[in-house]
Formats: sequence, C-alpha cells, structure tokens
Amino acid sequence: MTISTALSALSKVLGDGLSLSKADLDNHGRSESHFPLTPPDAVAYPTSTEQVAQIMRICSEHRCPVIGWGAGTSLEAQALATQGGVCIDFGKMKRVIEVNAADMDVRVQPGITREELNTELRATGLFFPVDPGANASLGGMAMTRASGTTAVRYGTMRDNVIGLEVVLADGRIIRTGTRARKSSAGYDLTSLFVGSEGTLGLITELTLRLHGQPQAVSTAVCAFDTIDAAVAAVTETIQIGIPMARIEFIDAATALAVNAYSKADLPALPHLLVEFHGSDQGVAEQVDLFSVIAKDHGATGLQWATKAEDRSRLWEMRHKAYWAILASRPGSRAIVTDVCVPISQLARAVAETQADIAASGLPAPILGHVGDGNFHAILLMDDTNPAEREIAKDLSHRMAERALALGGTITGEHGIGSGKLGYMQAEHGDAWEIMGLLKNSLDPLGLMNPGKLIKSP
Repeated sequence: MTISTALSALSKVLGDGLSLSKADLDNHGRSESHFPLTPPDAVAYPTSTEQVAQIMRICSEHRCPVIGWGAGTSLEAQALATQGGVCIDFGKMKRVIEVNAADMDVRVQPGITREELNTELRATGLFFPVDPGANASLGGMAMTRASGTTAVRYGTMRDNVIGLEVVLADGRIIRTGTRARKSSAGYDLTSLFVGSEGTLGLITELTLRLHGQPQAVSTAVCAFDTIDAAVAAVTETIQIGIPMARIEFIDAATALAVNAYSKADLPALPHLLVEFHGSDQGVAEQVDLFSVIAKDHGATGLQWATKAEDRSRLWEMRHKAYWAILASRPGSRAIVTDVCVPISQLARAVAETQADIAASGLPAPILGHVGDGNFHAILLMDDTNPAEREIAKDLSHRMAERALALGGTITGEHGIGSGKLGYMQAEHGDAWEIMGLLKNSLDPLGLMNPGKLIKSP
C-alpha cells in the first residue's frame, strides 16, 4: 500500500477538501522557526469529526502518515510532515459549539484561535486566559500544552482543558473528561492527550475552563540595572503572595529591538512588564505593594497603564518582540528555544546563558515568563553560514543541559517536536520508554505525526 492509493481514496471522500496544489503543500511545509521547507503529500480540510474519522480509517488502511495542523505557529517542527503523508488542516472546524456561562466553560472546535474565541465571549463577561503570544489555534495549543504570559495566574492549557473529543489512529472517536469540576473515575485521559503533539490522536473538540473578566486591570513596565535585581523583585513578589496576572522579562538587547520595531523608548536595560487583575481596591493594593518591592530592588521608570488602549499597546509590543528581534538582523533566521527552571535558579540560568551568548559572538536576545521560570532565547544566525548555525545549535544545547542540571526542563512551552527529541532521554530516563509504550498501544502502525516526541521504534 502507498500514499498515492491513500490519496485516491481520500479524494473520493473529501472532493475539493483534499488539496495537492504546490502552493498549499508549501504553506503547510513551513515553520515559524529555523527548520527547512518540508511539504506534506496532501492537505485535507475536514469539516466534521466524522470526516476526520474517515480520513484516519483510510490512512490507517493504506499506512499513510497523518499530521495535524492548527495555525502553524509551533516552533519545534511539530506540524511538519518529516516522513511525508497527509496534513489535516482544522481551519474549517472553528465553531463555538456551546457556551455554559453559569458553569464558566465552553465547547469549541479545534481550529478556532484564542483571539476568535475571546471575541465571541465578550458579551458573556468571561474570557479564555491562556496567551502564548501567537494567535494560535486552541487545538494546537492543547496539543503542545501551551502557556504564555498569563500562566503565572491562570495556568497553562493543562489547567484549562477539562475535556476532549479525540479521533484515534484507527478512526475511533472517544471523549475524555466531563464538565464536572473534578472526577475520580479512572485514568486522566484528557491530560494524556494534552501535550501529546498529535502523536496519539487528533483533537476534534475541546471543553475549556473560562474565567471572569476582571473589574480592574493595571499594567506597568519598569527597568532594572541588572537581571539579578529584576528576578529578585519577581521572587519577593511571588513569595509574599501578590497575585500577578502577568510578569514578563526582556533583556537589554530585546528592549533595543522593540524600540526600533515598535517605536518605543525603553532604556537599554533589563525590564519587567507586569499586570494585575481583580477588583478596583484589590488591584490598587497590589500596585502599591509591587511598586514598593520594585523600587527596593532598584527599579526605575515605573509607568502604570489602566486604559485598555495603553495596556494593549504594551502587550502588543511584547507579543511582537520576536519579529522585532528578527528585524534587528535583516535576512537572518532564528533558532527559537526555551527552557524552564525553578524560580530560585532563574537568575543564574539567564546570567550563564547571557555569558555563553556573549562568548559566541551571535546576537541572541532573551525574554520570558519570569513568573514561572520560563525564558526564551532568539538565536539569530545567517542560515547560509554553516559555522553560525553550529554556534546557534551549541548555544541551544548548552541551555538545555543547564536547565536539566538546575532541576528544570528542556522546554517550558515550545514542546519537543523533532527539534528537541534528542534530549528526552536525559530529562525522562526510562519514563520516555513508557511514553513509547503508550504511543504503540494507541498507534501501533506509527502513523500519527511520526518522528515527533517519541523515539522511533
């Protein structure tokens, strides 16, 4: 059996919903990061769970690999067809199925993005908080266990997905979880699929936890002379229990890139960007407490914003930092890598990473979600220069090894894909083999996103 026979069978089921055009294949063969163009053999556009199940049954019969596609914003090649096959694009499955305002949950199809969902929720007084920066699809966010700027208060996708509908490799449709707030009934299959990167099944529906829109929101930016001082301010804020909604770090190089790209005027120093949510009185108290702590650690230029447009401008600047950094070295590509360490080790991890970067000669700004110990390095390189690529890969390697040595993880939110596959044994030991056994039990033919996350048999 061959991929061509699978495509012939799929075309009878999907008609115009199966694309073989070069432009479409190329669009689904690109990555946000440094990986080369890797087009699939075809792109399928299902419109229902049953169509996804039909696709999986045909692909299983013909031994054809299947790769899920949301918005294509993954950073470790999770959505690339590294072994060929059919890319399933969920762009036509993006309905809000049901909003349960009283229970503060929502059922959605996987193709809807987080911004589209929050637009739909505006009139309800509720919102979905997980914000990875990119306007990613919610199915993709679940599959990579995404987090982002608000994780310090609202948690990651692991904390906000309470149920799933999943199509397995053989075409079976299962449901995991319920709308109840807790359960002791068997294995937690929802958590198994969240973060599985499409290697165990394809999500066709999500039930998500919602949160109330806060009465008051206040956002600030401030500069510090050193990274240590900024991290010390964050640590003290967390230790005394001030409930931050966001707390982000950018280094001096990132501040300069943001200035050029977003026409800002940040000093060439490390900065914290913070945000508090709550009642008018509660936020006012939190602002006062944080201001005292920040100033005790040498913060300067502390500016607060309460108007929605001013807050949006600040976070838009942060979310565009990646593009600002790319623009700071025209023509370059980036290895975009992340690690996560215990907060007590964050200052050391960032300082040692910066020392490695300085010694390497490559520009590599750092930014991250300092409230949960997660930071990113944007390793800029001339992709036509093999020496620079090797230097960038070595920097990424040193970051991963350092994170493990400090009791952390090789990735806090970007995931594994194929880009960080080589570190899974070091982080998980024999537990990685157990993951492989789970994969084999659900996908014995190895068709679901092969070459990602799990060691190939």
